[in-house]
Amino acid sequence: MKKWTIVLVALVAVMLIAPSAFAQDEARAVGGGKGLMAIAAGFGMASGSVCGALGQGRIASAACEGMARNPGAAAAIRAAMILGLVFVETLALFTLVIIFVKI
Repeated sequence: MKKWTIVLVALVAVMLIAPSAFAQDEARAVGGGKGLMAIAAGFGMASGSVCGALGQGRIASAACEGMARNPGAAAAIRAAMILGLVFVETLALFTLVIIFVKI
C-alpha cells in the first residue's frame, strides 16, 4: 500500500507543478516552448504504446486460454478478441493523433 501512496503523492506533485510550465507568455518563451512539447509528446506516445501493448498481450492471452478450454466457442472468442484488439489499437492511434495536434 505504501507504493501506491508514493505514486499518488508524485502524481499530485506533477499536477500542482504543471500549470507553472504554461504560465510563461508564448511570445517570450525561448523557441516558443516547442522543444519541451516534443519531449512531452515522446513520453506520451511511449506510455501510450506500452500500455496498449500490455493490453493487447492480455487480450490475446485470455483469448488463447479461452479457446484452449472450450474449442467449440473458438469463433465467438476470436470475434470478441478482434473487437477488443481494435479498441486498444484505436486508443493508441488516438494518442498519436492528439500528440501531433498538440505539437
